[in-house]
Amino acid sequence: MSLDDIAARLAEHRLAVFGGFHPGAQDGAPPGTRTLLLIGPDEPGYWAHLTAQPEWLDGRPDPVDRWSRRVIGRIACDLGAKAVFPFGGPPFAPFYRWALASGRAWASPVRLLVHDRAGLMVSYRGALALKQQLDLPPAGTTPCDACARPCLTACPVGALTGAGYDVPTCHAFLNRDGADCLAAGCRVRRACPVAQSYGRLAEQSAYHMSMFHK
Repeated sequence: MSLDDIAARLAEHRLAVFGGFHPGAQDGAPPGTRTLLLIGPDEPGYWAHLTAQPEWLDGRPDPVDRWSRRVIGRIACDLGAKAVFPFGGPPFAPFYRWALASGRAWASPVRLLVHDRAGLMVSYRGALALKQQLDLPPAGTTPCDACARPCLTACPVGALTGAGYDVPTCHAFLNRDGADCLAAGCRVRRACPVAQSYGRLAEQSAYHMSMFHK
């Protein structure tokens, strides 16, 4: 089994390896894990695939999480691995720390994670904790070093800046004047040049915004 073999299995479900690392005892990975792979949406095409799945069509709550459990859980079982998810807690798995350890995601100027492929639109549907130590590519470099950093000034009410995230101010704005953010996604995330080339659909952002701003 190689990283390419796993990537091919994930691609059938419009998922991709978004980074990985060899965890130590203090990294919070399941016992016996020698390689931990972070799994994210493979764009373009992920949202169209997901919204055609039974979990989306059955009308029950949490379709994205239920789909993630089924698909990533099945792949993990086939590989003799363990599936770990960023939802379902507490306790919650330390996905932010794992993302930083992967060498493909970094703390952005607005403190949210920024990914080398997905930019500020990065999300993780799960992780595969493998008993085998796989060869992994070398770590990358943050795209923010060569960026004009439009994310710092994109929020119209200053709720998300270099000082951090003011959640109450964000929600108040969404209640009052936030139709654009609700329909197309957070302006700060959209301002990221890497995110703009990722191919995430506005419909997906709208769904996640609706979950965030209930």
